[in-house]
Amino acid sequence: MMNIQEVNPVAQSLLHTVAGYEGAFEGAYNIRQDSGCAGRRSTENIRIQSKPDGKPGLEIHVAPGTRGEKVFIPAVVTHGDVSDVAYNDFYIGAGAKVTIVAGCGVHTADNGESRHDGIHRFYLASGSEVIYEEKHIGTGEGAGLRRINPVTECFLEEDASLTMETSQLGGVSYTDRKTTANLKARAKLIVRERLLTQGDEEAKTYFDVVLEGEDAGCDLVSRSVAKGKSRQSFVSRIVGEARCHGHSACDAILADDAVVTAAPQLDALNPDAALIHEAAIGKIAGEQILKLRTLGLTEEEAEARIVAGFLK
Repeated sequence: MMNIQEVNPVAQSLLHTVAGYEGAFEGAYNIRQDSGCAGRRSTENIRIQSKPDGKPGLEIHVAPGTRGEKVFIPAVVTHGDVSDVAYNDFYIGAGAKVTIVAGCGVHTADNGESRHDGIHRFYLASGSEVIYEEKHIGTGEGAGLRRINPVTECFLEEDASLTMETSQLGGVSYTDRKTTANLKARAKLIVRERLLTQGDEEAKTYFDVVLEGEDAGCDLVSRSVAKGKSRQSFVSRIVGEARCHGHSACDAILADDAVVTAAPQLDALNPDAALIHEAAIGKIAGEQILKLRTLGLTEEEAEARIVAGFLK
């Protein structure tokens, strides 16, 4: 078990929010705190090791046929003047079915910037299935910026499946989220992104998915709420190189003076490529607020209830 003394109080709070930490993790884990390792454990089927090329970060190897196990790899920055970079590579063996819980929290109580850049690469062997859960949050009363910039590169072999469930819970000053993927025959990529920005925060989302193999498919959905003077941009590109199906959607709620832009691109390079994009951006409907107010809620409470339901 991990020595709890190695995880400071701010880290404990962040880890609870982004990865459900309650003093320990079951199964395999690595906790990254302020650019260092605060605890690590491998299991019989999941091996976690430092990168052999000397770069900061990890290699995570999941044995073929592994079923029902979880691996936790959260990263936290607990004070200002820390710029953390981690390169994590995941090698998922054929036929394995696992859940990966990542997540990142950045905190600053002064004028120093708190930043984490995570570069994750997924290599899914034939027939493997991964559920990837990632939550982001920024905390602290300091004036320093809180930055989280995740880069995700996915390589799916035949019949592999990757489901990504990502959330930004608030408090992040700036985020630039880039996801690229290459899918072989019958591989599937599902992304469910949820974003909340407030004040002067800015969030950028970029997807670039290439459907290489016959009957490969992707479904990319971003749901977001932009408040204050915050800014969000959603850019997606799906390339169909064979008979395949691809879908992307941006669904956003605007409030105050916030700005949201959406820019889809669909490249059908095969006559049997079926590609669709949808976008809906607007404010909360007045009738929704009115209906909740008739149930005794204030306007602020009604708006909060609608936003919470939208981001579920």
